[in-house]
Amino acid sequence: MSDAVSRFLRSWTRLRPDLDLSTVAAMGRVLRLAALMNNITEDGLAGAEVTRPEFEVLAALRRSPDGLRPRQLTRETIASGASTTKRLTRLESAGLITRTPLERDRREVQVRLTDRGRTLADTLFAAQLDREATVLAPLSTDEQAQLADLLARVLAPIDRA
Repeated sequence: MSDAVSRFLRSWTRLRPDLDLSTVAAMGRVLRLAALMNNITEDGLAGAEVTRPEFEVLAALRRSPDGLRPRQLTRETIASGASTTKRLTRLESAGLITRTPLERDRREVQVRLTDRGRTLADTLFAAQLDREATVLAPLSTDEQAQLADLLARVLAPIDRA
């Protein structure tokens, strides 16, 4: 199989034969797949009223019917606090979320989807599943499950979400 990562690996092997390049095949493809999937998602959202990072916030809130605090959203979306704040401001202005101060500590807020936000999240998520199915189509169902299991084993020690 020849792809961009194979080309990178051949180049590095020529340039630095003294290095152990055994991680490049797997990690290079994981990183490239993530970058390309982000592009595919952004292209798919081009006609929607949200960006990919904003969609990630909507999806995180949709999975949490009681809402989340901004700090939890930052952790869920692997974003910075400033980015989360900017996204929440934009989504609130668009009428997709609400931010309600907590009774016990008015400095904290609970973020929830509006009905419109919930409908949009459901629509966008269904379309995202179609995009992901297309990307994974070269693999059988069993191979997809095996890939998911292997990636889970790699992620488990480093993912603190």
